[in-house]
Amino acid sequence: MPVGSVIIVSHNSGAYIEACLRALASFEDWKIILVDNSSNDDTVEKAQGAPLNLCLVLNPQNSGFAAAVNRGARVAEGDLFVILNPDALASPRSLDHLAQVLAATAGIGAAGGLLTRNDGTVEKGFTVRRLPTLGNMLAEVLLINRLWPTNPWNRSYRCLDLDYTKIQEVEQPAGACLAVKRRAWEDTAGFDENFFPVWFEDVDFCYRLRDKGWKILYSPEAVFIHAGGHSVKRLPFRDRESFWYKNLLRYFRKHHPRWEVSVLRAGVAIGLLLRVVLAVPGRRVTGVSVAQAASSYWHVVWHYAVKGEDL
Repeated sequence: MPVGSVIIVSHNSGAYIEACLRALASFEDWKIILVDNSSNDDTVEKAQGAPLNLCLVLNPQNSGFAAAVNRGARVAEGDLFVILNPDALASPRSLDHLAQVLAATAGIGAAGGLLTRNDGTVEKGFTVRRLPTLGNMLAEVLLINRLWPTNPWNRSYRCLDLDYTKIQEVEQPAGACLAVKRRAWEDTAGFDENFFPVWFEDVDFCYRLRDKGWKILYSPEAVFIHAGGHSVKRLPFRDRESFWYKNLLRYFRKHHPRWEVSVLRAGVAIGLLLRVVLAVPGRRVTGVSVAQAASSYWHVVWHYAVKGEDL
């Protein structure tokens, strides 16, 4: 019986998947599962050539990140799963450190590792965050974080004052590398597939996990080199904006009172209109005209902030 299983979800991840799997080749006591969400590049071919015994699950269409992880969990073995992005490279013994953390203390349901860039710098603001509140999400959507990055809401939400050298209890490790006990996974029924195709499914899971009484730890000894956002960067601009805002509002509707959802919807509308009017430096995306951006923002405002569709 394997110690546990690593679940990787890929979608057009050909540039990263081979290195990701090679980094896992030395973990012989782990089952490696790749769930491919209908890639149309060479992801599957590269994965099949990797030097390890791989369990390959092929989805006929892109079922979304949450559904793909849930499918991987159904074929997983062992007492824990590690959900790992294809653009994350496991360092030696990183999986074992996560397993030790989960086994060390009763009541620990999940654990996250330390995410670094290629140069070794810590991905501060991403590796660990606190769960969203109305205050810190208003600071995000209303451009306060962009214009005043050191504001107290942003510092709190992104844990910018965290001591990344210490093991500690946290609220929300990044879904790019998240280890979960099987009992905790079953207790929460896995990821909510309504968060489609990506964003906030891991945040929702951490909320529900803590709500069930499980604790979540951060372990600095479990180091992963992370490229970041390789799949979402390929999405068309309108889709990228729509999915993020729609799932943010879905999360709030699920876990926050109705008045907070209403306030946040108003904040989203105001914030997106401000982006168009002010043309905030750094907000524009290469290849996206002002007219295209304005059209995309209006689409989000009308369908999700005003009408509340699919929430």
